[in-house]
Amino acid sequence: MRVPNSVVLPVGTHVDCCREEEVEKKRRDIMAKMAAMLAERKSNLAHFIHNLEGSEEPEFYVDQWERLKEMESCMLTILNLVAVNCTDHHDIKKLEAVILEHVKNEELFPEVIRVLPPVYRQVEAAIVGMAGSEELSEHGMMDLQYLLSKLSQRDHLANLSKDLLQDILRYLHRVGLIVWYEEIKHLENTVFLQPTFLITVFKLLVRYHLVQQLESIS
Repeated sequence: MRVPNSVVLPVGTHVDCCREEEVEKKRRDIMAKMAAMLAERKSNLAHFIHNLEGSEEPEFYVDQWERLKEMESCMLTILNLVAVNCTDHHDIKKLEAVILEHVKNEELFPEVIRVLPPVYRQVEAAIVGMAGSEELSEHGMMDLQYLLSKLSQRDHLANLSKDLLQDILRYLHRVGLIVWYEEIKHLENTVFLQPTFLITVFKLLVRYHLVQQLESIS
């Protein structure tokens, strides 16, 4: 909701736990709840903006007003929910096909036709090679400066600057090849070349019945 022109594809899992007629009912219910949530958000923002504009000294609230207007302009596109059975390979392929179909939609993603400079592909190929090498630790974490030095050792990337590398990492983060939390101070100098490791960690920490499992430990 805070990203301009963002696109959300809701995915409903555990279809195998529902009867066929339940799936469609739940799909409609989820879509209706999201539509109501967005309508409520729009109404609340309009109410807050109106209150600031009607205050006795509105000049004192210019910063808040500008922030609210910025949030009001963030349009959110919600696509139709895709229901999948995660234990069925065909459903996973179906989800993949739906995602690719939407990503290629120039109306949803105007930048899909942008041509990337060759250096982006070169860095991407180098990072893919690193992630698949035996030299890299299982967790796939690498210091940003060390990554730059490793890439700069390659002849065609000898002139790679830190600023350009950071631009490329932002792109690779957006497409999901790597994970780089540059906005988090303690992680801004750490690049995760193997995002699947983070998924494994999250699965250990965030899971169903976790509280009950912890309470059962004497």
